[in-house]
Amino acid sequence: MQNPVYRKMTSILLVGITIAGGLTIVFPGITPDAHAVPKSQAHLNISNDRFTDTMSLGKTGSTDGTLPASDDDEISVSYEFSKDETVVTKSLIRWNIAEVEWLQASYPASGTGIVRVIDPDMNLNPEAVDNFEIKIRADSSGGISLTVTETQKASGIFEGTVFFTTTDKGSGSRLRVEEGDTITARYDDNTLPDPYNPRDQITVSATALIGTIVPPLERVLVSNLRLVDISENSLDVVTMDQQFHVVADLTNEQDKDQPFAYIVKIQNEDQVTVFLAWFKGDLVPSQFFSPAVAWMPLESGAYKITVFVWESVSNLTALSPPVETTTTVR
Repeated sequence: MQNPVYRKMTSILLVGITIAGGLTIVFPGITPDAHAVPKSQAHLNISNDRFTDTMSLGKTGSTDGTLPASDDDEISVSYEFSKDETVVTKSLIRWNIAEVEWLQASYPASGTGIVRVIDPDMNLNPEAVDNFEIKIRADSSGGISLTVTETQKASGIFEGTVFFTTTDKGSGSRLRVEEGDTITARYDDNTLPDPYNPRDQITVSATALIGTIVPPLERVLVSNLRLVDISENSLDVVTMDQQFHVVADLTNEQDKDQPFAYIVKIQNEDQVTVFLAWFKGDLVPSQFFSPAVAWMPLESGAYKITVFVWESVSNLTALSPPVETTTTVR
């Protein structure tokens, strides 16, 4: 999206404040409750409270009050209140690189989300609330154009609300999404500081997730690791040539499907791995499941049994911390 202006004209709000002795100093700034006075009086000593005046800035000056200025200029405003005394204040003319953010990291699929754009350059009129459009899209659907509106006069901070739906078509401020989607807010900024030139443009974006964000090692809860016989009776001691199962309870803590590999590693007293096997499957949202892997020991001794739950045997991304137990084989 192209901003509605190209290297736009901007303006500066001159604010006066009364200090000791009734002296009024004029400086660039924002004072929403200031008293406006005609430009013809802007140089006068105003002893009652404050006054404001607006000066337009442009690439070339004119007789209508426009002050010629370039991107790296500095504006100086002076007030001479005696032959020997003058008060001066200054303000820089600078372009800014915009920032975009979602106010939350994730949103429910049927909820609403607020996106914020911070770009002082789009404060086109310090006397009014400005607005412009940005692009919003989701992985599973097309995008929409969203109007973001300045939070207050001259704030340079703009916000817009997106309404998420899983059933309706995206339109206006309504965006169709699915669980697990990444939503992206994108804004094209073409009012840029040095070293950019006037024809440059950059895209600034931010993302959020549709659904619940679960820490990586909390996606699957692993609990109650145990050894059972073929009748599912718990075993504290195992005998040689006796088959038993290594069982743990898995719970999908997410609101989306999760493929997994349940991996069992058994080591002897010398920490040598004597057994390694796995079970693969998929967990639907919030599913509770107890996979089992069978083993028959051939030698007596003490053994350490460790269970890993990964995304797959080829993807070593852990879904939970490993759990372990020990057993004695007689």
